[in-house]
Amino acid sequence: MHEKNKNLILPINFIISNDNISTDLVLLLYEDMLLGRSFEDMCAQMYYRGKMFGFVHLYNGQEAVSTGVIKALNSEDYVCSTYRDHVHALSKGVPSKYVMAELFGKETGCSRGRGGSMHIFSAKHNFLGGFAFIGEGIPIAIGAAFQSIYKKQILKLGTLLSVTACFFGDGTTNNGQFFECLNMSVLWKLPVIFVVENNQWAIGMAHHRSTSLPEIHKKAQAFGLPGEEVDGMNVLAVRNVAQKAINRARAGEGPTLIEALTYRFRGHSLADPDELRSRQEKNAWLARDPIKRLKQYIIHNNLSNLDDLHSIELQVKKNIDSSVDFAISSPEPKLQDLKSYLFAQD
Repeated sequence: MHEKNKNLILPINFIISNDNISTDLVLLLYEDMLLGRSFEDMCAQMYYRGKMFGFVHLYNGQEAVSTGVIKALNSEDYVCSTYRDHVHALSKGVPSKYVMAELFGKETGCSRGRGGSMHIFSAKHNFLGGFAFIGEGIPIAIGAAFQSIYKKQILKLGTLLSVTACFFGDGTTNNGQFFECLNMSVLWKLPVIFVVENNQWAIGMAHHRSTSLPEIHKKAQAFGLPGEEVDGMNVLAVRNVAQKAINRARAGEGPTLIEALTYRFRGHSLADPDELRSRQEKNAWLARDPIKRLKQYIIHNNLSNLDDLHSIELQVKKNIDSSVDFAISSPEPKLQDLKSYLFAQD
């Protein structure tokens, strides 16, 4: 781990001060984070039982980033993801049963069973998809942000700009698409938020070993957009930074780069034995579990009680169990539809 990032490993009782947050909002954030964690835990179970195939990349530990950013967006806003896309889709409102069915390769999946884990997509929810290769989603996000400008300024449709949140990992920031799209987004003042989920590792490469400037948010300076660093294990801190970036983008002031310092609790994928990271490093980040920290914040500030939180936990568990039942009982794609959905249909 880079020396600078060690300073952000705060004790679990560290609580961000936020006097304006309502009980309803904080419980919404808690439920969304718990849904993401529970969904991914169930994915691991189903994968090892042979219900899912191919590569499955889980999001455990990074929930504060997804919830903190996406739950600050409107339904008209867009989200562009990576191959670690399940939880982003859930936060954007894609029902868990359709995501689970997609992972099972069923016809009822949100991509009709054709995409699988790395290609979750939902036009209805403005979720622009997961992408198997790093950096693929950044130009797509630029296109979504451009059409928002075009619709408002040229077609005179709508009164507010739709904002696009584009997620990607620290390893992606060493690729050309990242720099090219940052430059273009500033030139055209596009309403896009670049969210770097810096989980310290690019598969098996430690972040500080792969880049000449480990502080990714500082790369924004070269292109003239704001670069913000935030504790990605603190959902309230992420939401606060995201809200400012969203307001700026919607006002037509252009993009923002957010670097969320976070950590994935599992290996790169479920096929990864995760032997490269030290136990000491893992334990240091596990102590800052974003869900436990938010739960502590809720109790400490008397925003709710353990009974209410337990009810939310039970509700999430029922949701996940129901999603698995739906996926198992759903039909397989028909062989005669093998070539369907390859091209847009009128």
